[in-house]
Amino acid sequence: MQALPPLWRVVHWVIIANFLVEIAYGAYMVFFVVTGSAPGPLFGEATQLPFEQMMVRRQYALETWVAIGGLSLYLAITEILPRRLRRDPPEPGG
Repeated sequence: MQALPPLWRVVHWVIIANFLVEIAYGAYMVFFVVTGSAPGPLFGEATQLPFEQMMVRRQYALETWVAIGGLSLYLAITEILPRRLRRDPPEPGG
């Protein structure tokens, strides 16, 4: 397999960076911005959180999981699969 041309390599890393920024932003919003009284997981405090605020938090969490899934699929297709296909299969009888 041939290496990517420089422009496509830049595009590849921009896509990966975009996913990572989206994951970091979503996690920040879920655990530090849209919270109850203290940052972090809600645990029992979830019952006192207003409905609208809980829905906003869930939307950010869903957005984060979609970005994690997208990054996983992108890396599987562009990095992991080509490396596995590049390996030579074992020779029969040897």
